[in-house]
Amino acid sequence: MESIQAAELAQWKKDGRNYVLIDVRETWEREEFHIGGMHLPMGELAQRMAEIPHDTDIVVYCEKGIRSVIALQRLELAGYTRLYNLTGGMRAWKEQ
Repeated sequence: MESIQAAELAQWKKDGRNYVLIDVRETWEREEFHIGGMHLPMGELAQRMAEIPHDTDIVVYCEKGIRSVIALQRLELAGYTRLYNLTGGMRAWKEQ
């Protein structure tokens, strides 16, 4: 698992880089603000892992970057390898 800063992820978006973005926050959090991507709340991650491709970079985010680390650890155990944690989560994104 690697980390990605908000500014670097913004550049990926701008460049049209191919990656999967996953929001592991709860629905009410996502309704307040999000930056797109798949919505897979932590409680649903194990049941919905088949929806996540294995052949591309995967960036996971939450509010502060803590739940996303847990989600990434679960993805690693399931065999995913191209994993990135958005450092600081939505808080860092809003501050950039």
